[in-house]
Formats: sequence, C-alpha cells, structure tokens
Amino acid sequence: MSAVNALSRSEIDLAQNESYPTDAVLQPPVLQPYVDSARYAKCVEVSKRIRWDIDRDVIRNREFDFTKKFLPDGLSFVDRLSFLSAAECRLLSQIQGRSYANIFGLVERFIGAKVLEVSRDHSLGDQIALEALVRFTDEELKHQELFRRIETMIGAEMPGGYTFDLRPDEVASFVLTKSTWAVLALTCLIELFTQAHYRASIEPDSELSPLFKEVFLFHWKEESQHAILDELEWVRENAKISSQARDVAVDDLIALVRAIDGILQAQAAADTRYFIRLCNQPKTPVETESVMKTVLAAYRFQYIVSGVQIPRFRAMLNAMITPAQALRVSEALAPIMD
Repeated sequence: MSAVNALSRSEIDLAQNESYPTDAVLQPPVLQPYVDSARYAKCVEVSKRIRWDIDRDVIRNREFDFTKKFLPDGLSFVDRLSFLSAAECRLLSQIQGRSYANIFGLVERFIGAKVLEVSRDHSLGDQIALEALVRFTDEELKHQELFRRIETMIGAEMPGGYTFDLRPDEVASFVLTKSTWAVLALTCLIELFTQAHYRASIEPDSELSPLFKEVFLFHWKEESQHAILDELEWVRENAKISSQARDVAVDDLIALVRAIDGILQAQAAADTRYFIRLCNQPKTPVETESVMKTVLAAYRFQYIVSGVQIPRFRAMLNAMITPAQALRVSEALAPIMD
C-alpha cells in the first residue's frame, strides 16, 4: 500500500500543517498587482507531492458504509431533531452527504472555468504562476469526476426518488456572467470553508463512513493549495480594477450569494421530501417543517455561513471594500445568517 493510501496520523498532521490558516486572525493582506512567485512555487511543489488518483488512492475498490453517517452532526445539524430515531438521523446525514458532494461538483464546474480563464494572464509571463493555475484546473476536473463517481455509487445503494436537478453548465454559465472579482471572491469563500469543514468536523468524527470521510480528506489536501491561489488571484484582480468597477463587483458578489442560497433552498426542499418518504414512521406537518428548516439551516451553514465566519475571508474582503460596501454585503447576508 502506498504512503498516501495508509492515511497515517503523521501524513494527516503534515497536510494540516500545509493547509490554509482559516482559523487564525491574520492581518489584512497587502494589495499589490505583482506575482508572488514564491507562493505560487510552493503550491506547485505541494501539488506534485500530494497528488492522488481516484481509484488507486481514494476509492480502492471500496463501497460506502450505510450503517454509518456520512456527514458529521456539526455539518448536518441532525442532532437538533430530537424526534428522529438514530436510524432516521443516520439516513438524513446520508441524504445530506449525497447533496454535499453533488453541490461541490456543481460549484467546481465554474471554479475550474474561471481559474482557466485567469491563468491566461500568466501565459506570457510568470510560468510558475501559470503552472500552479494549470495544476489547479486539472485538479478541479479530477474533483468533478470524483463527485460524479460518488453520486453513481451512492445512487446505486439508496432508494429511488432522490433528485438533484441542477445542471452544472447552466449554473456555471450564470456565475461566469459576473465580474471576475466577484467570482474569485466566491471561489475563495468556498475553498476556505472546505478547509474548515474537514478540520473542524469531518476529520475528528470517528463514526462516519470511512470512504466518505476519506473522500473529503483527499479533496481537502488539494483544496488547501487552491485556497492560497484563490487569494493570490483575487488580490491581483482587485489591484487591477477601478473603484467604480469594484462597486459593481460587490453587487455581483451579493447576487452570486443569493443565487447560491436559491440553490440551497431548492435542494433542502427536495431532500426533505425524499427523507420524509423514506421514513418508516410518518411525520406530522410540524415535524416535517422542522426537518425542512433544519436542513436549510445546515445547507446555508455548509455553503455560506461557515465561510463568511472565517476570519481570513472577512479580513480579505474588508481590506478591499469600503464601509458602505461592507454594509451592503452585511444587509444582504442578514436573512441567511439568522
């Protein structure tokens, strides 16, 4: 067995040491329009060393263990639903885990497209930066394949009736109509909460399906470098645009977050309906509504709130925008954060 397959404690510790410091209060970044070759080079070096293969390193001829939860309670919020049985809590965590993976596959479609686009800025310039972003794009394509495989594997074992009707290309086409500044801001948010989810909730939970847990270990390893590259490119873009363009970009970011929230609302409703149909014991209208509200709260936490709460993201954003723009963002987020 290869070293990466062994998933030793020392390897996990090493990956954590190299991951993005999402939980530290850092000084706001210095905004400058140059290429920090050393940081790009470090991402290339780590990318080469930790690179993994879906079949050889992640799946390894295994199946998901449906006797265990997929998502930890800290992400699924199933522990808030005291009227559910242990089996129902486990089922709801598995349904949420399925959607968690599918939504990652969805957002990585536009992330890969945007990173490929911004890499052109380096095509005739710093070749180390170009290599780092090309590797980033290649890894995002691999992650999309991984999440498609997960959906196929889980779908083969779970009862029929689950729906995920969003089309990645359509969502990506909408996102990519917005300014590069806004898309990079959203991308940075996503890559940062990926780190936070694994380190704070998934890695410490010994009761999860081993394969599901390891999918997100390997995903996290590569995303830790992507978060660094997101910041570098977001800072570069911010230094290039005018104050007027940035003001428009802030509105674009708000529109993107609202669009993500719309996706989460739709999927929370679909997953609740699916879960209620699968429950052995009928649920009252009040209980069904409670499940719906809890699932939506969990999805909002997973894909918006947990990222906004990261000190690094707040420091980055606030260093780039005016107090008035920050107030617009805060007001737009208020209904989601409640």
